[in-house]
Amino acid sequence: MTHCQQRCKKQLGRAIRFFYQFVTGTLSQDSVEDEFELSMVCHRPEGLDQLQEQTKFTRKELQVLYRGFKNECPSGIVNEENFKQIYSQFFPQGDSSTYATFLFNAFDTDHDGSVSFEDFVAGLSIILRGTIDDRLNWAFNLYDLNKDGCITKEEMLDIMKSIYDMMGKYTYPAMREEAPREHVESFFQKMDRNKDGVVTIEEFIESCQQDENIMSSMKLFDNVI
Repeated sequence: MTHCQQRCKKQLGRAIRFFYQFVTGTLSQDSVEDEFELSMVCHRPEGLDQLQEQTKFTRKELQVLYRGFKNECPSGIVNEENFKQIYSQFFPQGDSSTYATFLFNAFDTDHDGSVSFEDFVAGLSIILRGTIDDRLNWAFNLYDLNKDGCITKEEMLDIMKSIYDMMGKYTYPAMREEAPREHVESFFQKMDRNKDGVVTIEEFIESCQQDENIMSSMKLFDNVI
């Protein structure tokens, strides 16, 4: 594996772990390590100037990311099966396929069944360098599985079960089998302000902004790169 390939994988892996820790409430300052230091320029992608304008990455960072992306995906496009295969390398002891599908759909913003380099860096830019509202909107879109503008208990339970399948059995202390449903009930008690059984984007953002723990967790992204 090349040095650039390792860098790109490391960045995706860190983003994955941050979202797991955020949704399970286990994100802390101790979990932040700067694994995103950048090495020498490896490649210059086409459209670099446009990508630099559209994201919050520097030219050098985009070059490193592009090289790693192309090493993993020579065609320049990742389909869902490829994405799940790459993703599974981060969680070899669990079944990450369902959660990987959810994450793939969040990166696939135009819903064409593939994630291009442009899609990848656009999402990564929001996760790592976006404003708090940008990050919360991205997280809401991840949890809103059918993209209808609200999160149901069924959707959140699917998310939590997929996280449990992926790594809940291998955390320490181990996540109990009833933990996914308990997380969902806690989530809705906090977020569903009008008690109508769904969480809207407005409820989600307002609730997060008023929760000191969530705000502290989201601000930890500022230290990633």
